[in-house]
Amino acid sequence: MAEKTALTGNVAPVTTETPDSPPTVRAVPSERSFHGDTVTDEYAWLADKENPETIAYLKAENAWTDRATAHLAELRDTVFQEIKSRTQETDLSVPSRKGDFWYYTRTVEGKQYGIQCRVAVRPGETDPPTGEDNPGEQVLLDGNELAEGKDFFALGTFDVSPDGNWLAYSTDFDGDERFILRVKNLVTGEVLADEVPGTFYGTAWSSDDSSLFYITVDEAWRPHRVWRHTVGRPATEDVVIFEEPDERFWVGVELTRSEKFIVIDTQSKLTSEVRIIPAETPTAEPLVVTPREQGVEYSIEHHGHRFLILHNKNAEDFALAWTSADHPGEWIEMIPHEPGTRLESVDAFTRHIVISQRRDGLTGLRVIGDGSTDSYDMQFPEPLFSVGLAGNPEYDTGSVRIGYTSMITPDSVYDVDLVTRTMTLRKRKPVLGGYDPADYEQFREWALAADGTRIPISIVTRKGIDKPAPALLYGYGSYEHSIDPFFSIARLSLLDRGVVYAIAHVRGGGEMGRRWYEDGKMLTKKNTFTDFVACAEALVSKGWTTADRLVARGGSAGGLLMGAIANLAPEDFAGIVAQVPFVDPLTSILDPSLPLTVTEWEEWGNPIESAEIYAYMKAYSPYENVAKLPYPKILAVTSLNDTRVLYHEPAKWIARLRAVAPDSDYLLKTEMGAGHGGPSGRYDSWKEEAFVAAWTLDVLGLAGS
Repeated sequence: MAEKTALTGNVAPVTTETPDSPPTVRAVPSERSFHGDTVTDEYAWLADKENPETIAYLKAENAWTDRATAHLAELRDTVFQEIKSRTQETDLSVPSRKGDFWYYTRTVEGKQYGIQCRVAVRPGETDPPTGEDNPGEQVLLDGNELAEGKDFFALGTFDVSPDGNWLAYSTDFDGDERFILRVKNLVTGEVLADEVPGTFYGTAWSSDDSSLFYITVDEAWRPHRVWRHTVGRPATEDVVIFEEPDERFWVGVELTRSEKFIVIDTQSKLTSEVRIIPAETPTAEPLVVTPREQGVEYSIEHHGHRFLILHNKNAEDFALAWTSADHPGEWIEMIPHEPGTRLESVDAFTRHIVISQRRDGLTGLRVIGDGSTDSYDMQFPEPLFSVGLAGNPEYDTGSVRIGYTSMITPDSVYDVDLVTRTMTLRKRKPVLGGYDPADYEQFREWALAADGTRIPISIVTRKGIDKPAPALLYGYGSYEHSIDPFFSIARLSLLDRGVVYAIAHVRGGGEMGRRWYEDGKMLTKKNTFTDFVACAEALVSKGWTTADRLVARGGSAGGLLMGAIANLAPEDFAGIVAQVPFVDPLTSILDPSLPLTVTEWEEWGNPIESAEIYAYMKAYSPYENVAKLPYPKILAVTSLNDTRVLYHEPAKWIARLRAVAPDSDYLLKTEMGAGHGGPSGRYDSWKEEAFVAAWTLDVLGLAGS
């Protein structure tokens, strides 16, 4: 069992030696003890966000980063202009039909944020409008107006009621992902006075639009309560209809595509439970579809007389069953478990079911006709690609909209006739300046891990490059989140300068199915790190690059990966970019009061209760294992208001790196008014990307290109 944590020491001041040197911060020993192990954390005081000395330190680090990268100012501006010039700034998403309207988002040159709009469907109109000038357009929400005078802006929910008369939307102006929920009358344009602070993502409307369901979070930022709000009434009258007491579980709420049921979804990392409320009787008590069973995950999709159940009960890669929508009970098998084919989600329409799946490291879509066992897989021409459903609010339809992309094909939107299988390209993201996919190539390589596992690597290059070439290797590897092949306008600035871009599909992600995830978490987490090193070394052994011309990059849990490989194989990399990096995981997971900690125990393990987990995490934690090693250059980027990975993790990490291994270059850049995703406006995001790209090119010896 855990022993009581002891914190000692007083806050120390930050001092800046000269403008030409990094800031120094005095170490203040602070101790914690667990399982007979006492650890000293000399920079624990940086966790106090309210301490002016902490803010002074972060600002001093920003000043030093500005000074240390001043020689890259022209290159940063060049890359920013390249991103900007290749982007069609005034643009329109492909409109999606819901009821009597087409809904879409517009962007306008010079404006940071999107504008949410709709236009009425004309008589007999079946294809979405394509013009940027749509007569009768109604602006539902203009992000630029909402963000005026703010350093940060993000939408949490944007939910139009079934009759199209009301809009529920929520805003965040700090980056901490705690939103203020409001309701707008789309007939009069009035924003009602009944606003609710402290809400989370997700809302659901009742059939008659009288009730709005929403979620709030607890002190640890865990979404745990579902509320029912009566439109037009004060928020003080809102009613809690469900509360999840188990701190391992998160709660979500949504309206089914059929608009027949409100779904309350309760999930931990390992277990699920779903409740339903008929949308036409919003005051009804939530009904459990199937009681939770530890280790069993399931989700539901309403389809006529039944609920489709996607589950992993005795089915590691998931199977599909159904149960009665009137009297949920026994699960009746529809698609049995097929090892190696991971069923990820199911979407139901009146006459078809579409299953999102992955096999052999690639995503795919399977279509099943209603009342038939016949099915087919959609076919795509490229060897590497990503595909998924996108923007399908209508239930009664015979076609679906999909999104498709690859390492060389820009984001594309297709409408697919589910009967004839005809695919109609609605839009391909414009890439200005004469982009030609034929100028680039994509490849699949494989690395061999120490235990014999083959690790896939996706690679894109400009044709005709001389190898070995400078390279960037990206990785993530946690939460079963897959980094599938994708297109990036910003990436062209690297490719056109001769950089090889690669993605390491390491264990801990979901690229190769559920087992791939299981083999990179808890007591197998180190596989994530050794897989990445194996991928780096494979790029060298196969002649793509050399260690002194290779930069690694990752963010969030991928930032943990960056910190771990810095300790594990510093000689394999010339530089490392760690964005909002989870580099002090043991300290965070030992503190149940922090956001996410308890819910994360089923991902990383509980080091408070388990001495084995404690020792295992301590052995790979980047911060715990900083040593006098020949580290590569490191750039850490974080945000002061990040709720998911607190800013002090990279701040402490950089401070300790400088103190213990001062013979390399370490930079810390903190966004002082943003959250986990960094700057919110698109131009600000491009500037951030240009900053990272310029630093990367500099490390690769290409700053003058």
